[in-house]
Amino acid sequence: MSEIPDTSEDERWMRRAITLARQAAAVGEVPVGAIVVSQGREIGAGFNAPITSCDPTAHAEVRALRDAACRQGNYRLSGATLYVTLEPCTMCVGALIHSRISRLVFGALEPKAGVVESVRQALEDDHLNWRVLTTGGVLAEDCGRMMTEFFAARRAQIRRQRQANLS
Repeated sequence: MSEIPDTSEDERWMRRAITLARQAAAVGEVPVGAIVVSQGREIGAGFNAPITSCDPTAHAEVRALRDAACRQGNYRLSGATLYVTLEPCTMCVGALIHSRISRLVFGALEPKAGVVESVRQALEDDHLNWRVLTTGGVLAEDCGRMMTEFFAARRAQIRRQRQANLS
């Protein structure tokens, strides 16, 4: 489901998620950041950390949902919005549904693993017992550029290492 976004508020919160994504990149993680907002205030935040935490579920969205649930004292987050810099994967969409997030706002599309618009539209499956309103493409260029620059730098680093090993 889609709704008409409040672009100024969506951009404000997406900028916060971008700040978190930069923190992920600074520690060598794929730069994805997420926040949970309820009643105009941030109640949860997270950035990607599966490498540093040795936890395959430590995606930005999951970490933000866990943080929000702990702060609220309730794993149900109905009425809240999750902002994330990259289109969520299957695992994260499942977490959105189980947490009862009411709205998802994401930045860049994820053509290989995104299941909100790209690979499939998982949130539109008829059998689901919860509906999440979605708005995609908020600051998509900024979010996408961050990913492109991160992976370009990583490839350059690998090339340098290979060259050093050959020398």
